[in-house]
Amino acid sequence: MMNLIDLRSAPAHTLALSLPRPELDVAAASAAAAELIDEVSSEGVTALRRHAARFDGGAPEHLRVPTSEIAEAVASLDPEVADAVRVAVERVRAVSAAQVPPASTTVIGDGQVVRQRWQPVGRVGLYVPGGKAVYPSSVVMNVVPAQVAGVSSIALASPAQSEYGGSVHPTILAVAGILGVDEVYAIGGASAIGAFAHGVPELGLAPVDVVTGPGNIFVAAAKRLVRGTVGIDSEAGTTEILVIADDSADAGFVAADLVSQAEHDEAAASVLVTDSAEFAERVRAELAPRQRRTAHADRVAAALSGPQSAIVLVDDLDTAATVSNHYAPEHLEIQTRDDAAVLERITNAGAIFLGAYSPVSLGDYMAGSNHVLPTGGQARFSAGLGAMSFLRSQQVIEYSRDGLRSSAGLITALADAEGLPAHGEAVTERFGGAGREQRTE
Repeated sequence: MMNLIDLRSAPAHTLALSLPRPELDVAAASAAAAELIDEVSSEGVTALRRHAARFDGGAPEHLRVPTSEIAEAVASLDPEVADAVRVAVERVRAVSAAQVPPASTTVIGDGQVVRQRWQPVGRVGLYVPGGKAVYPSSVVMNVVPAQVAGVSSIALASPAQSEYGGSVHPTILAVAGILGVDEVYAIGGASAIGAFAHGVPELGLAPVDVVTGPGNIFVAAAKRLVRGTVGIDSEAGTTEILVIADDSADAGFVAADLVSQAEHDEAAASVLVTDSAEFAERVRAELAPRQRRTAHADRVAAALSGPQSAIVLVDDLDTAATVSNHYAPEHLEIQTRDDAAVLERITNAGAIFLGAYSPVSLGDYMAGSNHVLPTGGQARFSAGLGAMSFLRSQQVIEYSRDGLRSSAGLITALADAEGLPAHGEAVTERFGGAGREQRTE
């Protein structure tokens, strides 16, 4: 049974403090993740094999998957799955391409030009989780934006699977092969993040510039720990869904969507925010039979009854939007009489699904949007994975002699004000030591 949190008539300043959150947070997992990363950095392959035996049920024969195995997986992929993958790739590629900013030129004055260009990082490490489910869709979501951005070197890691001889799941390999990625490692969890960040010379695994991809709480913790050594997309940890709905919504739709995310993990968060107590009870009534008959019934029941999941009652939809903004969900669904009006109030969300026929499942697979999204409230300051995650803005400054001369006095005035006269002298030197009197307002 989902917890009920009644925030009706609650003071505005208490809303953020009353929201459901997981008991295990990223900070709490950091110590374990740090130990694994340190071991990979110092011991390399030895540590990776030990970690695979401990967490994945056995050390793989090949930590780097042979290209022949990838080709075999492509050939063996179910044709219907292959067709679905190709459509998903086309859609994600189209949406990702729209994210790439054009180069721009700003003319300040005669001989004074600043150009802005966007450069891809050179090498990326893409993580695809395993464990409770198989995520070929995450291969698409990681690889395609990197390719669109122009990244030249792509490595992919996914946990070893004991039922496949310690190799990566063949469906993951097949999608990697379809996308032309042949550097694939059977490495999981925080160990994979550490291997990407620091490299593993014995494997020929060179350090990367950026690490992306979703994972469990330990993957999120590992990404936090290596940030600064490498770039990361966001801490895309255990999944979350928050649904804002009023009594016009279909209770069956909402219940199905809450269950769909709960089946990921016992720690998954499913939250309904509504201004109708009667609707809340309708959703509860729909949840009970769905929990019992779904394929992962025990997992769903644990997730929905956990402290991270709840039905939250509020006074009105304005307050519902405020609650959602405090929560900053990975996935936000809006199912109300006036979805557009609620959307106008939303500022913090990883991805927003508007209307009764835009479930999160659509974004997970086929919308063309990316499903690698910030969790744990990080949508307040982080964005979902996209082409921009692999691009850097660079400003190219080009002034002529006359252009610099016209700014020389301004530069020396500020340099003197900061007590850094050599900055001004680097300008006046170009004019025989003159130029301080050349000030342009």
